[in-house]
Amino acid sequence: MNEMARQDRSMTGRTRRGMSAVLAGKRRGPGSVLLFAGPAIIASIAYIDPGNYATNIQAGAGYGYTLLWVVLLANLIAMLFQGLSAKLGIVTGQNLAELCGQHFSRPVVIAMWLVSEIAAMATDLAEFLGGAIGLALLFGIPLMAGMVVTAVVTYGILLVEGRGFRPMELVIGAFVAVIGLCYLTELFIAPVVWGQVGLGLALPQMPDAAALTISVGIIGATVMPHAIYLHSGLTQGRATVRNEGERRRLLRFSNIEVVLALAVAGMINIAMVIMAAGAFHAGHSDVAEIETAYHALTPLLGAAAASAFLISLIASGISSSVVGTMAGQVIMQGFVRISIPVWLRRLVTMIPAFVVVAMGVNATEALVASQVVLSLALPVPMIALVLFTGRADIMGSYVGGRIERVLAIAGAAVILILNVVLLAQTFGVPIPGLG
Repeated sequence: MNEMARQDRSMTGRTRRGMSAVLAGKRRGPGSVLLFAGPAIIASIAYIDPGNYATNIQAGAGYGYTLLWVVLLANLIAMLFQGLSAKLGIVTGQNLAELCGQHFSRPVVIAMWLVSEIAAMATDLAEFLGGAIGLALLFGIPLMAGMVVTAVVTYGILLVEGRGFRPMELVIGAFVAVIGLCYLTELFIAPVVWGQVGLGLALPQMPDAAALTISVGIIGATVMPHAIYLHSGLTQGRATVRNEGERRRLLRFSNIEVVLALAVAGMINIAMVIMAAGAFHAGHSDVAEIETAYHALTPLLGAAAASAFLISLIASGISSSVVGTMAGQVIMQGFVRISIPVWLRRLVTMIPAFVVVAMGVNATEALVASQVVLSLALPVPMIALVLFTGRADIMGSYVGGRIERVLAIAGAAVILILNVVLLAQTFGVPIPGLG
């Protein structure tokens, strides 16, 4: 009884009561919407993780503002799929991994689980390395030491999850705010031609084959497998729904949050490209690596710009690594009904990163390799999500309409085709039109 009373008085308990009052029509006002903010904010970290940094830097340094429209398109596709994932959790009360476990044969489920676990490790490799690189550069410490610090900090943040969903949402939201403020600072420091920014966003252009390759990387790595799984898990039991009217209100709030949270993530990605364009395009268009970008920023824009860049990278790496571990828990529990302690989950997902660094592998090359693994794993959750949200026996009256299904299939086709192109490029398979 004491435990139940404690939970009721907790931040999560107060949030649940507030959401119930809003859904029942007993509470109104602008502040009411904030009660429903959280799941999409956590999922949005996948779109501003360290894997995005190198691609955005390459796009801005090499092509200025020309490829901004690609970032915008990628963000719109991300909104669609994260919205579908959130909808699946709210309507069914189950997450994507659980539904896969129920509706597919055992051999298929085991295969999907193994592929998804490998994807979770690949995701954490990129995120973990990103945070460690930032710490190593900012404080002048060895990369291995940066990894140890990252491991300790991420584990400490993961312990917050034991206090309920609300504290974790606020922690991750704070990291998103730090990243956003850092890039807002960069925009004030870097020379920006805003007219060309508007043109780059509105006018699709593809200067050459190399630009197409970068565009494939931007879009092909946008929708992350773990984010699709996780979002449905974050929404499946967050709010108590008593009738269909409340469920529809909850879906409306969820859609608003998805659009706003992914819009913020998209603006941060756009700001990354703008910063790289303003700082590097004129005389340093060959900048392509995170370390190179940092060392070039100090003489070009000053120590403040370089520090803001590293702080945002550290915040991105730590927060996205936390979210990746949370996604791994959802994947394992959903597919094989196994729950393991968070310290063990953290240990399993970060071991590959330590092995890679201990072997002396170049950190940037490891980041690229992790994106290839993610490209191989992406079809698993994406196709499953499109199938489930289009089935009336699962979604009932909330099954997607014709427009939604067409957009979902088209979005999946775009992402999957570009991932195939990205993989072909990586393994040296010639693709017509690509250099």
